[in-house]
Amino acid sequence: MRVDLFDFDLPPDRIALEPARPRDAARLLHVSPAGVEDRFVRGLPSLLQPGDLLVTNDTKVIPAQLFGERTARIDGGGNAAVSIEATLHKELGDHYWRAFVRPAKRLKTGDTVRFKSGLYARVTRREGAEADLKFEIADETFEAVLSRAGVMPLPPYIARKRPANETDSENYQTIFANALGSVAAPTAGLHFTPSLIEILSGKGVQHLSITLHVGAGTFLPVTAEETSEHKMHAEWGEITERQAAQINKTRRAGGRIVAVGTTSLRLIESAARDDGSVHPFSGETDIFITPGYRFKSVDMLMTNFHLPRSTLFMLVCAFTGVETMKAAYAHAINNQYRFYSYGDACLLERN
Repeated sequence: MRVDLFDFDLPPDRIALEPARPRDAARLLHVSPAGVEDRFVRGLPSLLQPGDLLVTNDTKVIPAQLFGERTARIDGGGNAAVSIEATLHKELGDHYWRAFVRPAKRLKTGDTVRFKSGLYARVTRREGAEADLKFEIADETFEAVLSRAGVMPLPPYIARKRPANETDSENYQTIFANALGSVAAPTAGLHFTPSLIEILSGKGVQHLSITLHVGAGTFLPVTAEETSEHKMHAEWGEITERQAAQINKTRRAGGRIVAVGTTSLRLIESAARDDGSVHPFSGETDIFITPGYRFKSVDMLMTNFHLPRSTLFMLVCAFTGVETMKAAYAHAINNQYRFYSYGDACLLERN
């Protein structure tokens, strides 16, 4: 399919730079065969049924953006400091990460980069805009050092308008965050509060958290003209045997599988067989869902509003229908919904 089929115009003032407060005060656009309905996230319990299973992503965002310098030789002798920016996006091993780096051309294999708070990394490989960094950690955990040296990697459309601040360390983390490893938040989960989960539980809606570590590839634009030419970045995820059993038990009992976020949906669908049953899964997935894909297990999807021409907008079009989603987004734009990571949400019923 042509990528420009998934284009639309979004006024810049619709991009949310801060989250709703409280979190469940965000708006929620319910998209169903009956049409669209304007709601709020706190009203989600009225849209779900006893026996439904809410599946969230418990990945935890790391402060993956690092600023430092490499000392480079200059003509005539002496040294000159070269500023380096690195955004970690894939864990390769113990204290070993692949990162997007800028300016990439100023780094070469064997270089050492000194980041803030005394954090050092050796470049073991550099190809294009990416470099593999082996960090030197003594007696502390990598998480502890990174918490001092790094900052939250806000999406480009926010970072271009304001720097990350102290509140982002909390705002850009879901209440489910537990498994360290993401460089971007599973943003649909940002709308939940403990009280909302409690209300849902009291209604008989079950809750399960699985893990998919979101990579920086989620922000990369689709530059190909045809969807078949686009290559997805792989991301690591896990569904345990117990978690798979709970999903399958819900389906057998007639409950609906409600994925919170495209990350949860992609992981479930990666682990699902043609009959809809979900099996334990541990590894990388690069599943790319576009219109024509037959969904196996997920019945409903709660997600934020996504960028034009993005793989995520293609996914929601596959789930609910291209024309339906274009009409829903037009309604959201005309009715002042807030878009992207800190924006509002929609609840989609599968077409």
